[in-house]
Amino acid sequence: MGDFDDLLAANADFASRFDLGGFDGIARAGVALVTCMDSRIEPLGMVGLEPGDAKIFRNPGGRVTPQALEALVLGVHLLNVDRVMVVPHTRCAVASASEDELRRRVGESAGVDASWQSFGVVRDQQAALRADVAAVRSHPLVPDAVRVGGFLYDVDTGLLDQVC
Repeated sequence: MGDFDDLLAANADFASRFDLGGFDGIARAGVALVTCMDSRIEPLGMVGLEPGDAKIFRNPGGRVTPQALEALVLGVHLLNVDRVMVVPHTRCAVASASEDELRRRVGESAGVDASWQSFGVVRDQQAALRADVAAVRSHPLVPDAVRVGGFLYDVDTGLLDQVC
């Protein structure tokens, strides 16, 4: 049995019922979400959207990185995006642990020194969210007409709180 046989079997079942073919790749609802890779977050469902409605960029902490900005610029100019939601969440590992702690834990798990690895720890989640929203709003390739908001997702209630 291969390492991915269970997932390939699940994919075959998924494909047998697949009805999302033919989409053109634009964000039908005009929304882009930048959020965390945390598996407790269901980006489309948490805002009542369906596949094809939004562009989603996920990374640890839900930060607006250079790669996220690249995706947002493409979304705004080529994929119908006119609203951007930046959505970190409560109880996030990169917002609740120090860089040293994460390096130690990863190093212990890996069995090798991880002191050189950066994990983008967030010391003040709301300040980081405000800075990320400002980075999107001030990007020279994101027009002023694009609406940008910063929200904190509560992984225990499913609610969004608009911060900025």
